[in-house]
Amino acid sequence: MATCDVCGNEYDKVFTITHEDRSGTFDSFECAISVMAPQCAHCGVKIIGHGIEDAEQMYCCAHCARKAGQSEATDRVS
Repeated sequence: MATCDVCGNEYDKVFTITHEDRSGTFDSFECAISVMAPQCAHCGVKIIGHGIEDAEQMYCCAHCARKAGQSEATDRVS
């Protein structure tokens, strides 16, 4: 059995996620998201979908991207 890096739960079905230079062992996606998911540069919410990004920042949605000055951002294709 291994231990979740976030909650400390010992569990026989933990999994490891590695992204670039970061790695972690988790017992649930909830714990993995709390550590590994990027944050919206405008509102701070964890981005668990595709999000919207420019050259420097990631946003959870077009609304937040527009609020941060990305005037071309849209959630829908016309």
